Amino acid sequence: MTSEPPAAPPTTLHAPRSGIPSQKCRPRRTLPDGASGLDRFNSAAAGAVEAALLACCGSRRWARRIAAHRPYPDLEALLAAADEASYDLSPGDLTEALAEESLSPQPLAGARGRGTLAAHTALRAAHAEYERRFRHAFVICLDGLREEELLDRVLSGIRDRLGHEPDEERAIAADELRRIARGRLAHLAGESP
Repeated sequence: MTSEPPAAPPTTLHAPRSGIPSQKCRPRRTLPDGASGLDRFNSAAAGAVEAALLACCGSRRWARRIAAHRPYPDLEALLAAADEASYDLSPGDLTEALAEESLSPQPLAGARGRGTLAAHTALRAAHAEYERRFRHAFVICLDGLREEELLDRVLSGIRDRLGHEPDEERAIAADELRRIARGRLAHLAGESP
């Protein structure tokens, strides 16, 4: 173990507001019985698994595909299947998944102290411009970053990505969503990514 501070909880950003959605599966769509782990995931009813998977990625086709290929022998196999399903998202599937990203009321972790209000004002303006330009939510995977790195990473990420052509940015958003879904799926299966 190192003496570095623990990594911040996984997060994503979207919408021209000053909060963040969580990269963890949303509690309203958890698997039944409060059990955890890959065994629970593999043995749960298809409908319950699909609902839980929709909390990881909002594409119904992605969720059905992952659920249909159960049981998974280990987390690596599950994550590999999720990656493959993510790479196969159609433009409509991606639009559906991006539209399902929701915002929590929490301010951006690590955004405290001097300059925070200005940073959040800049972030709101950047989100509004991003959604105007690309017609979908800004998503960015922040897994593994420390709290104090989050605000800078989001601000620099959205600034850099605003310069992309729409097709290039859509591909980047799809990959960010894939990475976010991996983290959420690992959390759902009760293990770290």
